[in-house]
Amino acid sequence: MPYEQTMHMLDGGSVLAECGPMRLVISSFIGKVSQREMNVQAARASFGYLERVARMLDVLRLRQTRVEQDLEDSLAREMVRSALAVGDDDLTPMAAVAGTIGDAVADYLQERGMTKVVVNNGGDIAVRLQEEESVRVGIRTDVKNPDYDDVLVLGPGCGSWGIATSGLGGRSLTRGIASAATIVASTASLADAAATAVANASFVEDDQVVQRYAEEVDPHTDIRGLPVTVKVGRITPEKGRIAVSKAMGRAEELVGRGVILGALVAVGGQIGMTSFFRDRLNG
Repeated sequence: MPYEQTMHMLDGGSVLAECGPMRLVISSFIGKVSQREMNVQAARASFGYLERVARMLDVLRLRQTRVEQDLEDSLAREMVRSALAVGDDDLTPMAAVAGTIGDAVADYLQERGMTKVVVNNGGDIAVRLQEEESVRVGIRTDVKNPDYDDVLVLGPGCGSWGIATSGLGGRSLTRGIASAATIVASTASLADAAATAVANASFVEDDQVVQRYAEEVDPHTDIRGLPVTVKVGRITPEKGRIAVSKAMGRAEELVGRGVILGALVAVGGQIGMTSFFRDRLNG
């Protein structure tokens, strides 16, 4: 792999694992006791997961409708399944890459007896909990803002959660105008792919919305030939409401099909959310 692999010990026993585009913060516990050594072992495993994905890039950058589902590598299969479950023709399995690697690391730790696991891959979060455990997740209404606007409480009673956010100014390109589209699903892989689709659905035509072809912004993009948003000026509240409504319609469709559990979308100060978020914010 051409990327340098680094690990940093963080306060409280967490470990930061960095390799190329991957930036994982790994935390695990047995009861209330942090398990630093297990976090180190999981960090080493994460480098191998990224290498496996890197070997499959030529396939995983194809539109999901053109990718065979019976790939030998389990991580590649999961990425394809998540993209297909969301169902947008313009998605590639790479829409689920960060969440899928986060899931793999979280599962590695859970399988070794950890009772609470939180793996944050650049904002795409995989959580594994025993029944009595819960976790609080900070929610942003603008991916560029480092401060949290709210807190979402997950658990107890569910062993696996995935949380992902997409929006203008985030790590990946977006076709919409949402400042943030946050998704909760049963896995981070599904949440990651769905967040991309829901954020994309927020697009509205407006003189204040500037788009360019994806390859002009990133020559290595997996969505060549598609317009992506590079700038959003001051749009009217009405346009913001339309954008939120379009994104929420896509999110509600995914909820209805059982692909995701809930969504929150923010555009220009306008916010929409499903009942899942309304019931759990500020818990």
